[in-house]
Amino acid sequence: MSTVSPDTIQAAQEALDAHVREIIHWHFSPETGSPFWLDWAKTADFDPIKAVTCAADLSKFPHFQDEWLRDLPNEVWVPKQYVGRPFFVFETGGTTGMPKQRIGWEDHKHDYEEFSAGLDDKYFPKGGNWLMLGPTGPRRLRLSIEHLANFRGGSCYHTDLDPRWVKRLIADKEFETAKKYKKHAVEQGATLLKNRKISCLFTTPLLLEALDEYVNVPDAGIKGVFCGGTSMNPQTVRFLVEEILDNRAQFVPTYGNTLMGLAQSRPVTREDNYSITYHAPQPRAILRVVDPNDTKTTVDYDTWGRVELSTLTKEFFMPRFLERDEALRRTPWGRFAWDGVAEVRPFGALETKAIEGVY
Repeated sequence: MSTVSPDTIQAAQEALDAHVREIIHWHFSPETGSPFWLDWAKTADFDPIKAVTCAADLSKFPHFQDEWLRDLPNEVWVPKQYVGRPFFVFETGGTTGMPKQRIGWEDHKHDYEEFSAGLDDKYFPKGGNWLMLGPTGPRRLRLSIEHLANFRGGSCYHTDLDPRWVKRLIADKEFETAKKYKKHAVEQGATLLKNRKISCLFTTPLLLEALDEYVNVPDAGIKGVFCGGTSMNPQTVRFLVEEILDNRAQFVPTYGNTLMGLAQSRPVTREDNYSITYHAPQPRAILRVVDPNDTKTTVDYDTWGRVELSTLTKEFFMPRFLERDEALRRTPWGRFAWDGVAEVRPFGALETKAIEGVY
């Protein structure tokens, strides 16, 4: 157990509170705010700039509705200081119809540069090339992994994978076709590993397992695997670390999405029974584990609750979004002087559970 001193925790809390004040002032000031939040404040029963002075005060906001990201034009989210600058459009979720979208400029770069600082150069060597075997297209992840590779001095190879098509196949019970599509994606990745010098891999747990059917991942030159996309229980993690990677490549799981960025994990060890705990990229995002029946209340440590996310950057402010996940609340640890979320799994999300059976 890597304990964190009370003074360190207090300093991190004070830094977070100062960041909250800065972001609230930015998004609710006429000189810098976005049309959505400026209009929202006109009918709110409190003045965010005066009333929100610390992270705890974010509870004064209602839960962010992700439908706003589907139904409203993207321009309503553009802060005044960004007007006139073309933005990236990143999609998240959905099977058919209009997807939810988040716009951005530099956030994805900042998030992954911060993540890069926590990678071990022994397993994710500077200058090493990457393979991304996972969701591509209009997803934030595609540009983010390439930026991570470039930032660390390498290039990035990509396979082509559309998760919305996979979800549609599963919804239509076309499981064999979905498996064929998975095979198609994995074969692309195996071909690249056999023909190009690649040392770092991003993929999902089930794609990593499937890749092992075509190529021995460590023997192919992979030293580090950055893994995300679906929940990972301890049994799955143990299997990937010991059986697929043979304890020869470092396994780095993450919990993230288009709306948050990515939360980093504590080191994965046998001593922790391969249980994964993630910590949000504070102060840019906050993860809380809340009582599903009283979401203003944080559950006790080592207790299950629903995951609540607040994103706090100048590009995007999203207070109190209830994720479709549940997790155990964990204590601060090591360099993370704030709570963690452990053993993340779907919260009443049947679609998510179904897709995990294939991808």
